[in-house]
Amino acid sequence: MPLAMNNDVFITCAVTGSGSTQDRSPHVPRSPKQIADSAIAAARAGAAVVHCHVRDPDTGVPSRDLAYYREVTDRIRAADVDVVLNLTAGMGGDLVLSGTEEPLPPAAGTDMVGAEERVAHIAECLPEICTLDCGTMNFAEADYVMTNTPGMLTEMARRMTELGVKPEIEAFDTGHLWYAKQLVADGVLDANALVQLCMGVPWGAPDDLNTFMAMVNNVPDDWTFSAFALGRHQLAYVAAAVLAGGNVRVGLEDNLWLSKGKLATNEQLIERAVTIVESIGARVIGPAEVREKLGLIKRAPR
Repeated sequence: MPLAMNNDVFITCAVTGSGSTQDRSPHVPRSPKQIADSAIAAARAGAAVVHCHVRDPDTGVPSRDLAYYREVTDRIRAADVDVVLNLTAGMGGDLVLSGTEEPLPPAAGTDMVGAEERVAHIAECLPEICTLDCGTMNFAEADYVMTNTPGMLTEMARRMTELGVKPEIEAFDTGHLWYAKQLVADGVLDANALVQLCMGVPWGAPDDLNTFMAMVNNVPDDWTFSAFALGRHQLAYVAAAVLAGGNVRVGLEDNLWLSKGKLATNEQLIERAVTIVESIGARVIGPAEVREKLGLIKRAPR
C-alpha cells in the first residue's frame, strides 16, 4: 500500500480527560483555571484544537458541572491566543454493574442521564466541536460499561447538529465507524464528518498497525480523521497518523509521560508532536485553517 501522507496537519490537545489520573501526575489539571491555563499553553505550543473535560477542583474527580465548563471556555476565549474549542459530550453514559451474580441495581459510580442533559453544557458554551462516543463498549474496569445506545446517539447527534456544533465521532472500534456511517446515511450527521480514531483503549481496538489501518481504511474519503494511541505509544502514533493521511491528538488525557521516567505537561507533548510532524515533512496548521477545512464557526456562548 502506498503512503497517503497528510501534508497539512492539525494537532489536538486532550487536556485532562475523565480517567483517574489526577493523583498520578502533578501536571494533570483539575480546576477550571488550571485546565484553561494548560489548554492555552498547549495552543501557544502549536495545538490548533483543545479537547476539554472538567474536574472537581478539590478532588480532581471528573465532573459534568456546567459552571466549570463555562469558566474553562470563558478563560480560553479571553486568552491572547486563538484555538478551536472541543468539549466532551461523553459524560453521563457511565454504567457500573454490581458484580457478576447480581448486576442490578447499578453500583456507585453510575452516572446515566438523558440526551438533553448530556449536551446541556454544549448548548450553553457553544464550542466549535464536541465529541460523540459512537458506541457502547467494555472500558477497562471489570464491571464498567461505557453506554451509548443507537437511540441515545441519534438524539445527541441531532441536537449537536441543531446547535451548529460539529460532532467529532470518537471511534473506539470498527463497529463505531459502521454506526457513524449510518448516522450520515440517515441525515443525522453531515456527510463531511470528523472522526477521532481511538487506539489502544481496553477493550476497544488495539493499537497495532494492522488494526489501525483497518480503521483508517473504513473512514470514508470525504471525512477528516485524527488518531491517537493510549499510553506509551502516543508519540509514535503522531507519525503513524500523519503517514496514514490523518491528523494528530496528544495530551494528558491519554498519556502522562514524555519519555521513560519523565512526566509530561500538555505543552511538552504538543511541542514534541510538532517536532515529529515537521520532521517527517508535514506542516502544522493553525486554528483558522482548521475552521476553514472543517466548516467551523467561532461563536460567543449564550
